[in-house]
Amino acid sequence: MSALAPLLNPRSVAVVGASNDPAKLTGRPIAFLQEQGYDGAIYPVNPRSETVAGLKSYASIADLPEAPDLGLILLGANRVIDAVRDLSGRGCKAAVVLASGFGEAGEEGRALQEELRAAAGGMRILGPNTIGLVNLTDRIPLTASGAMEMTDFPVGHVALLSQSGGILGSLLSRAVARGIGFSKLVATGNEVDLEIADFLDALADDPETRVCALYLETIRDIDRFRKAARRVIAAGKTIVAYKVGRSESGARSAVSHTGALAGAYEVYEALFAQLDILQAQSFNELLDLPAALAQGRRMAGKRVAIVTSTGGAATVVADNVGLIGLDMPAPDEETARKLLALELKEASLDRNPIDVTLAGLRPDLFRAILKILAESPSYDAIAVVAGSSSIAQPDLVAAPVLDSMGLTDKPMLVYVSPEAPNIVNHLNRRGIPAFATPESCAAALAALTPRAASDNGPVSDLPEVDCSDITAGSLNEAEAKALFARFGVPVTREITAETPEGAAAAAGDFSAPVVVKILSSEILHKSEVGGVALNVSPDAVGETCRAMLERVKSRTSARVDGFLVQEMIHGAVEMILGFNRDPQLGSYVLLGAGGVTTELYKDVAIRLLPLTRESARSMIDELICGALLKGFRGRPLADVEALVATILAFAGMVQALGDRLQEAEINPVFVLPQGQGARAGDSLVVLN
Repeated sequence: MSALAPLLNPRSVAVVGASNDPAKLTGRPIAFLQEQGYDGAIYPVNPRSETVAGLKSYASIADLPEAPDLGLILLGANRVIDAVRDLSGRGCKAAVVLASGFGEAGEEGRALQEELRAAAGGMRILGPNTIGLVNLTDRIPLTASGAMEMTDFPVGHVALLSQSGGILGSLLSRAVARGIGFSKLVATGNEVDLEIADFLDALADDPETRVCALYLETIRDIDRFRKAARRVIAAGKTIVAYKVGRSESGARSAVSHTGALAGAYEVYEALFAQLDILQAQSFNELLDLPAALAQGRRMAGKRVAIVTSTGGAATVVADNVGLIGLDMPAPDEETARKLLALELKEASLDRNPIDVTLAGLRPDLFRAILKILAESPSYDAIAVVAGSSSIAQPDLVAAPVLDSMGLTDKPMLVYVSPEAPNIVNHLNRRGIPAFATPESCAAALAALTPRAASDNGPVSDLPEVDCSDITAGSLNEAEAKALFARFGVPVTREITAETPEGAAAAAGDFSAPVVVKILSSEILHKSEVGGVALNVSPDAVGETCRAMLERVKSRTSARVDGFLVQEMIHGAVEMILGFNRDPQLGSYVLLGAGGVTTELYKDVAIRLLPLTRESARSMIDELICGALLKGFRGRPLADVEALVATILAFAGMVQALGDRLQEAEINPVFVLPQGQGARAGDSLVVLN
């Protein structure tokens, strides 16, 4: 954490614009530091006061007795740049700029933000437009936010990084109410310098942080983010991200199907999956999941035991656990024997949920049951349902759970059935993840289940292919396939002809019915203008071409380059393979159900580049239509390995062409039966 130590653990803080009134925004930071017992040097800078909060005040930054580690700037936007320049010139290592009115305020604000960046020189900047940061581990609040006026903050092992100061305050207040503790809180604001990625990288080395919770609006530097996230994961920590913007399409207008199939949010989902980042599906989950993960325990499998003192609530939990794909097996024979040996005739001890409602809520009973379940080989986690009987005495549940946690490394969670925030708070503060809704409890359990390792395998070297002879613009289908073939993408057997007579002659090379297509770089969706004919007998190709040409010319004025006579593929599974580029995250490849139903079903898998063999294979496994490749209902097994090779060759082409490539798509990719390969069918390429 050494690079950001001046921000996260400064030895001295200059508060520029500090006032003597702790009720004002400009008076809060020093008051917060003093209340939390900060033992570093605090230097108020205020030319109109000799002292601030009992401390000697300095007329200017130049008058400070030393270069501070950190400058906390409380001035308005019109005075911030001079203060930043003065701090940088004085040798200050970092500054927090709270003021708004910069990049978020239009063109003038963006210009002002660039001035701010230049004024900082080598000094690191958090903000502008931020509420600051709080190191709760070491009790160092560097903020003026009213959210810090709360008392008794629980300290824990979750670091919260937010691109919104208001959201950070909202999450903090909710967490305090629930007894969830944080290690670090950072609002990155406009990210003129320091981004989410910088703090992620620093937290990889923080021994007090086990989970990083992210509230994301965007990612400005994908390479830095990817590198930092992998460092956090490699350090044995977990990242949970909540990305806003799921309702916006984010997809640019495109001529390919790919542009319509994936918006910005879907690409972020792909990024999170590739980096092994857990995605919070709701705002509540941005607290629920980290609270469970911070316990430091993980499930070895997906089997959950539910112990309850209230039958109805257990049924609701069981229902939600089942909906997310977890198992609730009955106790094995030995576990059931031990439970029944407790001789509680009113209780249901040999099934799951294990219901002790009629036996009453007794700590000794819960303790005995939890010990048996902790030792049982049948379960990977234990969920306890606390009923209304525990409202007056929360330790009736907490004490047995705490005692049992010392017997096992299995996760233990509590769902509090009545509306009892005090019990949720009490349990969380004692290190027992507790939840007020069954959905939250189930989502937390799902987050604790085993996950496939993130895909960090070797990436193939980029192919060295000379494409300098290919001009910019849209390619016709034959040209597009010739380009694909240069990079190793297998294509259908086909012949081009300029006239119907030439097409008829070319058809003599085929012994079976063929596909006839209009050939044009200006017609990108040929079937929409009647430019495709299937199952054409070779001796009918000439007549088909003449009718097709007449039909196409009646529907479009686009230039026609000729005709394509193509082998007719039978018995293949049709897929779509496409490329698109997200403005923030970069290039990605999309695989999905192909043919005419592509946009109807939207069964797609997305991976950002670069692509590994494992990535390509996992895309196939992710698709519902992937079952068609694996012998669904008696279908022959498809050549999955040929499809994997096709995906990798296509991805290699995308990377090699870089910014030259504007659009690229194969729809369909014909995946033939095992051992027979794959073929690129209809193809589209647009080059810059």
